[in-house]
Amino acid sequence: MVLNINTAKKTAELLLQINAIKLKPENPFTWASGWKSPIYCDNRILLSYPSIRNYIKHEMAKQVESIYGMPDVIAGVATGAIGMGALVADALGLPFVYVRPEPKSHGRQNQIEGYLVPHQTVVVIEDLISTGKSSLNAVEALKAQQANIKGMLAIFTYGFETASVNFKEKNVELHTLSDYDHLIEQASETNYIQEEQLNTLMDWRKNPSKWLQQ
Repeated sequence: MVLNINTAKKTAELLLQINAIKLKPENPFTWASGWKSPIYCDNRILLSYPSIRNYIKHEMAKQVESIYGMPDVIAGVATGAIGMGALVADALGLPFVYVRPEPKSHGRQNQIEGYLVPHQTVVVIEDLISTGKSSLNAVEALKAQQANIKGMLAIFTYGFETASVNFKEKNVELHTLSDYDHLIEQASETNYIQEEQLNTLMDWRKNPSKWLQQ
């Protein structure tokens, strides 16, 4: 769920500006899952742009506090949200931990890196939500360490129905700075895309796993 429409559109504008989000309806990307897609998102790029990085950091910090209240700890999902999660924690003056996809195979075999006390309240920071599975895997790892999860805040979501279902099943509250609908609206209003490209982008969203395979 997007909290602020103006923030959603501004975030989309900035991500398009630095090519953190690329739209190529006429030359689709292939995701790791094998899906063909007219959009590709890599929000780690924004860490290389100080003014944009700071905007995202401050907006996320404000929304963490306004939506969830001040937690005890901020957790970032590895690897994409480690940088932004640490920045948000710093802006709020809070401890930070990050969660690996799975425990290390050596040493202490940690899945959670950092100091986390049982029953502390945690807000999870994520860079991108697609199906939500990897994000929710991080939540489960935190819960296994007796963390009290207040919710998750991500930079961007594709808005897939399967993600909504997955978060609802796990009873995890999700908010994002921006989403696919506001991205497409912003791209259309600024003539970043033309009408034919818009139609392709909307068609993809109807059934992304089967797009170009029908």
